[in-house]
Amino acid sequence: MSIRLLLADDQQLVRAGLAALMNLEPDLEVVAELADGRDIVEHCRNHDVDVAVLDIEMPHVDGITATQQVTDAFGDDVAVLIVTTFGRAGYLQRAMAAGARGFMVKDAPAEDLAEAIRTVHNGGRAVDSILAAEALSVGANPLTDRERDVLKAALTGSSVQRIATEVHLSPGTVRNHLSSAIGKTHTSNRAEAARVAQHNGWL
Repeated sequence: MSIRLLLADDQQLVRAGLAALMNLEPDLEVVAELADGRDIVEHCRNHDVDVAVLDIEMPHVDGITATQQVTDAFGDDVAVLIVTTFGRAGYLQRAMAAGARGFMVKDAPAEDLAEAIRTVHNGGRAVDSILAAEALSVGANPLTDRERDVLKAALTGSSVQRIATEVHLSPGTVRNHLSSAIGKTHTSNRAEAARVAQHNGWL
């Protein structure tokens, strides 16, 4: 009996290529394809999905949020494997915390991805070994949710006033969060702190 797959990736060519490769495997069958994370739970239910293979950076609902939704809806009945271009340690940590059983990068060989799907379907974990080592060296995400919010807004170079409006906080509170984030990222200003946090996958 085939392992039934859902693929979600906003890049149509990547999604189609991955579907074609996985459908070549005798025990894998792609039963649903999505361009974003909005309707993943519904499609998992309607198509009796065994493994959801998700990208992280998708419009509307990102892959980590979708992972949490799938975990909340199905528990161990649907395994989630993250397959992403962005091999960032913080993404790995957040994805696993949300319930993903695997995390692979898109340039992995097709046979490795297929084996990862089988592993997570059977209840195991499949994590890119280089990324796992990097995640251990980087350590846990030190930022609070609010610090992450203000750093995301700071990525665009916005003023403190504009950030405050965007995240619905007072300018003084935003400055406090930025100062704390700068200290935690060992940087000298908010632009550097935002770049380091983004590089580590903490945003």
